[in-house]
Amino acid sequence: MALNQTAIDLLGQLERVLKQIEDDQYLSRVELLGGSSVGQHVRHTLEFFICLMSATPHGVISYDERKRDKYIEEEVAVAISFISSINSNLKKNKDNFSFDLKASYGADEEAILMATNFQRELAYNIEHAIHHMALIKVGLQVVSPSVQLPEHFGVASSTVRYQQGQA
Repeated sequence: MALNQTAIDLLGQLERVLKQIEDDQYLSRVELLGGSSVGQHVRHTLEFFICLMSATPHGVISYDERKRDKYIEEEVAVAISFISSINSNLKKNKDNFSFDLKASYGADEEAILMATNFQRELAYNIEHAIHHMALIKVGLQVVSPSVQLPEHFGVASSTVRYQQGQA
């Protein structure tokens, strides 16, 4: 499916960037990012995909209750390994299927279940990744300004299309 390939391509951009940095740059806290690191944003992004990859027909997933893996945010090689695993899953998984998303959107609110499907959540994960890749771009400008970013890294496809239409 085209959406699967979009996610694979997006994660491929992230992988190319990660291959250019060292663990110390990956771990560096960036004041502009509220003291978070590039590694923390990568971990957060990948964990949403990992959570989605665990979805099963008629099952339940919860991004709120996802497993948080410090190794993803501490070691570039671990993050790259997870990208490879996610992409492998996306290449195999061609079916759309329904399941429930468990989420709470208020600090004092109980979690609710809402019907969703794999493709809808994959679209959400793509948008979520682009948002965090924009933040990663800012962090990299501070900790490793020599990194060569792919064209349109951290920019939504709708923005790219709009900019191209304006040219």
